[in-house]
Amino acid sequence: MLPFWIALQFLSSLPVRLPGMPEPAQLGRSLLFYPSVGLLFGGLLWGLDAWLSGAPLLLHAALLLTAWVLLSGGLHLDGLADSADAWLGGFGDRERTLLIMKDPRSGPIAVVTLVLVLLLKFSALLALIEQQQSLALLIVPVLGRGALLALFLTTPYVRAGGLGQALADHLPRHAGWQVLVAVALGSVLVAGWAGLGALVVAALGFIGLRRIMLRRLGGCTGDTAGALLELLEMAVLVAWALS
Repeated sequence: MLPFWIALQFLSSLPVRLPGMPEPAQLGRSLLFYPSVGLLFGGLLWGLDAWLSGAPLLLHAALLLTAWVLLSGGLHLDGLADSADAWLGGFGDRERTLLIMKDPRSGPIAVVTLVLVLLLKFSALLALIEQQQSLALLIVPVLGRGALLALFLTTPYVRAGGLGQALADHLPRHAGWQVLVAVALGSVLVAGWAGLGALVVAALGFIGLRRIMLRRLGGCTGDTAGALLELLEMAVLVAWALS
């Protein structure tokens, strides 16, 4: 179970403490449990949604979104902000883009991107609450974190050394593909046609965003992985609300 606790510590703000620094093989195996962390998040959000039943709709949606952000500690939003700044300020240059992503400061484009993504998530959550489509709260976090596993399975990691490189180098690839198949089947079995639609939107978004990363960087970084997750969650929520 250690790889699961590693994944939970890395992806969440929950009070998880490991006894020491994990072995590289355990770090790689932790990627297999990313969708499980998403399922845990989804279960917590689904329970909160049920508890908030009857609350004013705007407050209901705002509290759900707040909980969603707090569960991950804003980790992926930080990656989205860094990526937004780097893509604009990098002017198409790979090295400049990578350099900007390492800068902890956020420029106007990062702020605008975060506001728009959170606004769209909030609006989609509001619509899903009105439509009583609570299954989206279970499926979307799983697909978002499954996309991180898919990214490491299919895309080179471009920063040598560090945690991301250890994850990429020691990921059990055959087991990774099995986990992704289980995520896809589970989404359809649990949510039916809505789950299939969410899966299609997530797959199309993944293909497009991965192509952008390859064209600019030749691979991915931790920041672009976070941006991928946030943008896919937003896209799936909006598509589900519109369906």
